[in-house]
Amino acid sequence: MTYILLIVGFLLLIKGADFFVEGASNIARSLQVSPLLIGLTIVAFGTSSPEATVSIVSALEDNAGVAIGNVIGSNIFNITLVVGITAMLNPLKVESETIRKEIPFTLLASTALLILISDVSLQSLSNNAITRSDGLIFLLFFAIFLYYIFEVARKSRDKVKTEDAEPVTTSSGKNILLTISGLAAIIFGGDIVVRNATEIAFSFGMSETLVGLTIVAIGTSLPELITSITAAVKKQSEIALGNIVGSNIFNILFVLGSASVISPLAVDSNLFIDVLLMIILTGILLIFSRTNFKIGKFEGIILASAYILYMVYIILRN
Repeated sequence: MTYILLIVGFLLLIKGADFFVEGASNIARSLQVSPLLIGLTIVAFGTSSPEATVSIVSALEDNAGVAIGNVIGSNIFNITLVVGITAMLNPLKVESETIRKEIPFTLLASTALLILISDVSLQSLSNNAITRSDGLIFLLFFAIFLYYIFEVARKSRDKVKTEDAEPVTTSSGKNILLTISGLAAIIFGGDIVVRNATEIAFSFGMSETLVGLTIVAIGTSLPELITSITAAVKKQSEIALGNIVGSNIFNILFVLGSASVISPLAVDSNLFIDVLLMIILTGILLIFSRTNFKIGKFEGIILASAYILYMVYIILRN
């Protein structure tokens, strides 16, 4: 029964994120917001809402390992497997703004996470944790990112007005209903996933952190994978990469920030290797993006292979 409930929870997360993204994107288009901006914000934040829900619920239930592992595991999954599979289907074009500002901002957020969890080595404390004050720092960084996004929105709005924007065929009432029902499914599904994934973990003798890095991280990242593959198939690669980069920023700054403000999160010592790997992979993504402003199929194979090797490593490590 636990496994059935876990699958039901994941289905609610995926379908809920789909409804949320569709409704919110339609509302944004009707307000004349550019498609690229929709990819970086509403689609990115919408597909990250399962991670937010799972990590916040985990924090409330004192499952710090699931809360942190979910974010780090999801980000590594996004950078490697989601980008890798998407690039293999259709080479990803990379906007110059993404290379100059958005990926470096992801790198900055990842580095800030590494510094803030290094309490033992940097402050000689007895244990490592993401405290409430650390959470507030993350949320401050997130506010700066939002300011940047609003500036991009302000500049892009005039451009959208001069172009033929894609018409919104659904009514505003239906879009609002889609958005609210999607959000409700995400919240409910997230609660089911946390409870049942934790139960399965304990029955197999797995640590909370390993469950967060694997089962929960993959499950909550399925919306990013589906959204990015769909965007790549439709040859909207700037939305695909914007979705991934935006999701990773949202995961670290908003998700971990909110979760740790609710309840300080103890950090498993094993997670330092995972955070370092996340930083290295983000750096590799930046290097790949700078080669002819695209991520090709060969680079996609390298990234996807890196995730398989990572999975083997963390399962053996446990």
